[in-house]
Amino acid sequence: MAEKPENALSTEKNTSLVEAERDQLSAIHRMTTDIAQQLEKARIAEYTQLLNRPWKLIWTNLLAGSARGVGIAIGFTFFAATIIYALQALGALNLPIIGDYIADIVRIVQRQLELT
Repeated sequence: MAEKPENALSTEKNTSLVEAERDQLSAIHRMTTDIAQQLEKARIAEYTQLLNRPWKLIWTNLLAGSARGVGIAIGFTFFAATIIYALQALGALNLPIIGDYIADIVRIVQRQLELT
């Protein structure tokens, strides 16, 4: 009679161990799935393919650099035009010291524009 409770306890222990292992496996599966999704989001495979094709990498970087250069040139042009417009407006106010300095800058810029 004493053996039956031991068997029942060992069966319960085995069941709880199996459930614990199942829980651990499902947790590992979830973590592995999360890592796989993060790698897909990071696009690691595309990056390694790009590294294996150096000419495509060079072409991509050339296009990106050209676009960046054109963007900087256009942005600086608008910025400089805005500054010159503001300086002309300040020069029109005939401020004693600042007005002469601004007028000189505007004349220099206008001469440069006429030369080109």
